[in-house]
Amino acid sequence: MFFGLFGNKTKQETLDKGLEQSNASVLSKISHAIAGRSTIDDDVLDDLEEALITSDVGVDTTLRIIERIQDRVKRDKYVGTGELNRLLVEETCALLAEHDSIDQPSLADTTPYVIMVVGVNGVGKTTTIGKLAYMYKQAGKKVYLGAADTFRAAAVEQLCIWGERVGVPVIKQQQGSDPASVAFDTLQSAKANGADVVLIDTAGRLHNKINLMHELTKIKNVMQKVVPGAPHDVMLVLDGSTGQNAFEQARQFTAATQVSSLAITKLDGTAKGGVVLGISDQFKIPVRYIGLGEQMTDLQPFNAEQFVKTLLHQ
Repeated sequence: MFFGLFGNKTKQETLDKGLEQSNASVLSKISHAIAGRSTIDDDVLDDLEEALITSDVGVDTTLRIIERIQDRVKRDKYVGTGELNRLLVEETCALLAEHDSIDQPSLADTTPYVIMVVGVNGVGKTTTIGKLAYMYKQAGKKVYLGAADTFRAAAVEQLCIWGERVGVPVIKQQQGSDPASVAFDTLQSAKANGADVVLIDTAGRLHNKINLMHELTKIKNVMQKVVPGAPHDVMLVLDGSTGQNAFEQARQFTAATQVSSLAITKLDGTAKGGVVLGISDQFKIPVRYIGLGEQMTDLQPFNAEQFVKTLLHQ
């Protein structure tokens, strides 16, 4: 997978700091669930279920985790509450691992590698594109950006600022131009100049779902005329700090287009880190990146095991 280009390990100190509030909140609820109890019985599991649901993990994912723990307790016979945290980490990691095998072209398979980035306004979509451009450039790749969110002048301006900051070209047109035309021009220019990676920004408004579907489909169809198979990744950016609202955004966008990866931003400074687990599991889409701060290096490749251990481990 292309995300391996940057290494599989995140910076642990940044992860610890970014998930500090989420970790404290979840562990406080789990500690309350097992207080004064020695064995993992139905009462403990009921309280653990409530702790996970109120930590924004989501009902469906929580029930799957609880069921896995119940199976482990039956299989291992006697399991004390002191081992509950270990079981929780192991079974949550195993659950997420099931959804990390989506077959997706890699950077080595095609040039240029095209990523179409979708998401509502305000989730950090354009900032995520800028940080991704920085990561790819640091890895020695030639990057082009396409400002296909032509609905808002501010979106184009913001992408241009990121292009200047990172040192990569941005292809744009006037506000109100056809987004598909911008995508077409971007890929033509990128292909002519030997680019390795193209990141296409798209409109962030959740207007009528049918209109959104048509617009994104048109962009994809036009890009395929220049680069067969493009886009190779449709990345949905979600704001982790919005908790359950992020689930609804994921539901809307997965219904409107074929999302193949997720980037979940703004996890620093929030206690809603559990949303990463629920969204990844419920939509069966792998999380590729998490945002843990404002710096260009604070967008990190997602490592499920490391994330779960940091979120749930004492």
